[in-house]
Amino acid sequence: MKQIVALVGSIRKDSIHMNLVKHLKERYKDRLNIEILDLKQLPFYDQDIELEPPQSVVAFKKAVKEADGVIIATPEYNWSFSGVLKNALDWLSRVEREMTGKPTMLLGASPGIMGTIRAQLQLRQVLASPGIQARVLPPSQNEVVITQAFEKFDEAGKLIDQSTIEFLDKVIGNFEEFIEE
Repeated sequence: MKQIVALVGSIRKDSIHMNLVKHLKERYKDRLNIEILDLKQLPFYDQDIELEPPQSVVAFKKAVKEADGVIIATPEYNWSFSGVLKNALDWLSRVEREMTGKPTMLLGASPGIMGTIRAQLQLRQVLASPGIQARVLPPSQNEVVITQAFEKFDEAGKLIDQSTIEFLDKVIGNFEEFIEE
């Protein structure tokens, strides 16, 4: 069984992105062990302490390093991804650089009609940077940008849109193959 860590870029209590990752965790539990990492526990990145970071950073970086792959669920704020996600990536870009070559899958959901297209484009740029160099699942036929998300989740936060669920089944299968490459 593949060990996957998930970075959820929205820390809201009722986050669609957290609900989406929880859906993945439950639906694919026989194939993937998905651990959702708590980005709220990370202090702001500070180069002065990067060689002796707090325990929360040490544990976070260790979980990413030991994972077979990473799933990043990003909201879109002001045409970009969230600061909390950028902070996590900044920690991962320094010293041991745990994301280098790490199979990574992106997804996002939005109440609007654009999904998280802009955020994911910018996120791909950051993930390709010299300090990170993640191996990101190509977007062709794998771009998970869930539009009009409030219509696709029920009041309890459960994903109910069958076509979205079937598309995720396909993309997760592609991600599993990508990890094996």
